[in-house]
Amino acid sequence: MQFFSGFSLQKESYLFKEYINDTKYTVAGFSYGAIKAYEYVQKTLAVKKRVDTLQLLSPAFFQTRDAKFKRLQLLSYTKSEIVYIKQFIKLCFDPYEKKIVEQKKSTKEELEELLNYEWDINGLEKLVQQGVKLEVYLGEKDKIIDVDGAREFFTQVSTVTYIKGANHFLQTK
Repeated sequence: MQFFSGFSLQKESYLFKEYINDTKYTVAGFSYGAIKAYEYVQKTLAVKKRVDTLQLLSPAFFQTRDAKFKRLQLLSYTKSEIVYIKQFIKLCFDPYEKKIVEQKKSTKEELEELLNYEWDINGLEKLVQQGVKLEVYLGEKDKIIDVDGAREFFTQVSTVTYIKGANHFLQTK
C-alpha cells in the first residue's frame, strides 16, 4: 500500500487504520496527500502498472471556496508559518482530542497548490473506467475542507463514505 501524507504532515496513516485497505495494489492519500495519490495513480496507470483501489481520505477540496478565502489562508501562512500550522492541526482534530502527528516542513507553494487544486471529474471517471475502485471518506464535522461540496462532487464517480460526527482526521471521539 502506498500512502501520501497531508499538508505539513508525515506518518499519520496510523490514524486511518480502520479505513485503509492495506494491500499491495491500494493507493491512499489524506487531505493534500489525496491530490498526490490521485496524480500518482494516473502516472502509474499510464505506464501499465496495476492499481486496484484509490482511497481519498478527507481530500483537499477547496474548488468551491472563493479567492478571498484562499488569499487569507496564504496571507496567514506567510505572516507566521508556525502559528498557521499550529491552528491548522488544531482544526484538523476539532472537536476531539488531539493525537500525536509528526510534522514536516511545508511550503507556501504546497499550500497554494492544495487551495487552488481543481479535481478533474473526467480524469476520475477515466480511472474508474480503467478498473480502479475509487473510495472517498469524509467527516461530517471536518473544519478544513468543504465537506458538502466534496460530497456532492465525488458522489458522481465514487463510493463516498460520509462519517457522522467525524473530523478531518475521520475521528468520531
